[in-house]
Amino acid sequence: MSTPNKSPRRRAREFALQGVYQWLLSQAQLTSIESQLGEVGGFDKCDRDLFLGLLRGTISNATELQVGFAPYIDRPINELSPIERGILLISTFELIHRPETPYRVIINEAIELAKGYGGTDGHKFVNGVLDKLAARVRADEVEANAQQRRAARNGDKG
Repeated sequence: MSTPNKSPRRRAREFALQGVYQWLLSQAQLTSIESQLGEVGGFDKCDRDLFLGLLRGTISNATELQVGFAPYIDRPINELSPIERGILLISTFELIHRPETPYRVIINEAIELAKGYGGTDGHKFVNGVLDKLAARVRADEVEANAQQRRAARNGDKG
């Protein structure tokens, strides 16, 4: 699943996506998912703490997380592909519960997951949903980022 040049954090997100995907399709027990993924090749190279935090946090807060991103999707949640739904669940969890990770990093990682595992234009859909969600749940950070970009553009003109 993972190639050698991926960071431990990227690998953790990939394994978390695998676990959430498995949970969405089978409602398997969290302990069973964790032990199965722990035996997959390359797992030893992932950030285990991040993986466990994302997997456990996402599954235990799934209902709340879906309520968070539902206003920004164009169809019922049960019509999302399991990959897109899993990516949105994990990314929504990170946006809400992991403020130490910059929102741009979370969105970029979600886009990469969608490009690697989702449908043809799934990354565009994921990006659009998460941009809108970030503007709501990380409003101060999004605004500060926009101000920095404006200042950089204005500085370039001077």
